[in-house]
Amino acid sequence: MNVLTGYIVREILKGSLVALVLLLTLFNLFTFSDELKDLGKGHYDLQDIFTYLALTSPTVIYELMPASALLGSLFILGAMGNNREIIAMRAAGLSVFGIIRAVMLAGALLVGLALGIGEFVAPSAERAARLLKVTAQNEQVVMNSKYGLWLREGKQFINVRQIEDDGSLADINIYELDEKQHLRHSTHADKARYLGDQQWQLEQIKQSEISTEQVFADQQNESTWRSSIAPDLVKIVVVNPNNLSLVDLKMYIDFLKDNHQKSHVYEMAFWGRIVNPLVTFIMLLIAAPFVIGVKRGVSAGGRMMIGVVIGMGFNIIDKIAGHVGLIYNLNPPLIAVLPSLTVLALALLAMRRVQ
Repeated sequence: MNVLTGYIVREILKGSLVALVLLLTLFNLFTFSDELKDLGKGHYDLQDIFTYLALTSPTVIYELMPASALLGSLFILGAMGNNREIIAMRAAGLSVFGIIRAVMLAGALLVGLALGIGEFVAPSAERAARLLKVTAQNEQVVMNSKYGLWLREGKQFINVRQIEDDGSLADINIYELDEKQHLRHSTHADKARYLGDQQWQLEQIKQSEISTEQVFADQQNESTWRSSIAPDLVKIVVVNPNNLSLVDLKMYIDFLKDNHQKSHVYEMAFWGRIVNPLVTFIMLLIAAPFVIGVKRGVSAGGRMMIGVVIGMGFNIIDKIAGHVGLIYNLNPPLIAVLPSLTVLALALLAMRRVQ
């Protein structure tokens, strides 16, 4: 790595990290405002809110990395262009391709940082944040694992694996112990709907009564289950893609497929994680030829506005493609990569024009 390449890499990294801190602060301010609405619910206090913000920050950092790379590179390269540094670099023999290569090298370091946070820090921190919030607001939660929500009510232990789009529960297991803490009843229901007045309607039920001598099995189409479990507890997405690493997502997708359950949402999340590093490189690839090809004198505010428009435009297109893919059950890898490939083609066209 020569001196000029190292200089560009350091400046891009500094600019991107500053942009990341600013965006993270902005997002946390909005989240803080939303969390204040729940202040005082149960024993959810200010300390819990700040802890919740700290625990959700790794996920936000992972999601903001592409936008931060775009804004940071636009600002730094724009400043270099205005100060005639890029002209001096090219006069010293550094080609446009060499500048872009240095920008991509900085992008590789940013992607490595994002992957480390997204795979090893964010999932466990996100689960801890959800557990903190729910346990502070309601004493019934026992454990929020990556494969579902565990709750206790008296002698019953309830495991909820999924929440449907209409708010009903799916794949519920209810285990009941006797006075000696021995398992006596096991119930599995495919679905549960809240009827009000602490009553749930269980559907497609399989029950087992367990004794030291034998096990009695029974099946019912539906039954009423009375429980004091608050419905707002189960509004939490029990198995959320944000709570899972790539490996865990793949395992859970296989689990859903093996049990003939819908996995499209998790497949979209899985391929979105795969594509996310590519998005960071594309954002940087957009910034480099754009700045190099723009006349000097464009203000920092103007460049930031351009970055915001590009970033928001890409995010909107990506969200629209994701929703269309879910509605029409389209191929997840194709839907995840299509917006990125479209923007990549535009970036390569712009780079060719500058070259």
